[in-house]
Amino acid sequence: MHLPTVDYQSPNAPAEFVESLRNTGFGVLTNHPIPQSLVESIYQDWQAFFNSEQKHEFLFDKQTQDGYFPPEVSEVAKGFKVKDIKEYYHVYPKGRVPEQLEAKIREYYRLANEFASELLSWVQEHAPADVQAKFSIDLKDMIKDSEQTLLRILHYPPMTGDEEPGAIRAAAHGDINLLTVLPAANEPGLQVQTKEGGWLDVPSDFGNLIINIGDMLQEASGGYFPSTIHRVINPSGKASTKSRISLPLFLHPRPDVVLSERYTADSYLQERLRELGVK
Repeated sequence: MHLPTVDYQSPNAPAEFVESLRNTGFGVLTNHPIPQSLVESIYQDWQAFFNSEQKHEFLFDKQTQDGYFPPEVSEVAKGFKVKDIKEYYHVYPKGRVPEQLEAKIREYYRLANEFASELLSWVQEHAPADVQAKFSIDLKDMIKDSEQTLLRILHYPPMTGDEEPGAIRAAAHGDINLLTVLPAANEPGLQVQTKEGGWLDVPSDFGNLIINIGDMLQEASGGYFPSTIHRVINPSGKASTKSRISLPLFLHPRPDVVLSERYTADSYLQERLRELGVK
């Protein structure tokens, strides 16, 4: 079994994409409008940034959660004891970005956000009427003008052999947000957990766009759209000498958006950040 890919240009793309999300929690799109040349250029520029000392000038702000997060403060996935093997940078609409990297990353943020609105419309349109009725407002309007949507530039460094026992690039976890939009990384390793508990490789062909459901969409849809557990495994052989750059956009509603009878977007996010130990 493998994850199906959906051709964005196909007339059946919206229905096929939402069916894939519903069945696997993931959708993989080809022929989408995000320019590959922009993504490749961002990967190269940020690889240079992570290789430089400049990153330490942008150390993250605990209040705003923007900036550079070094490996020693990397996340510990829920239910795990050891930190993931990664470093990353958080870009928010009003957050800091190194000057030489700003133009392209802001352009990517804008394009990916616009595209994500379309995908959320697909999800809403192809959900059953009783699920649509649960949404407090249109899904695309939940993220409109949101300052919370987060673009994370992730760097998984080459393996050294000195990694902490049990540590992997990203331990099994679910995302907090509505949807995550991710161009295929420059190296494979992303896997999604099946309903039976096994693991499927997510197609990593350059040019694919990978979308997965987060916990907030699961909450807002009353569980109809399942948030999927996924991970990034450690490479072996020659691949272990290579860095991996990844560019997930985490779509977050505005804080006041009502997700369910139990949560607003803000109350849900704060609860999860406390669990992760970053608040």
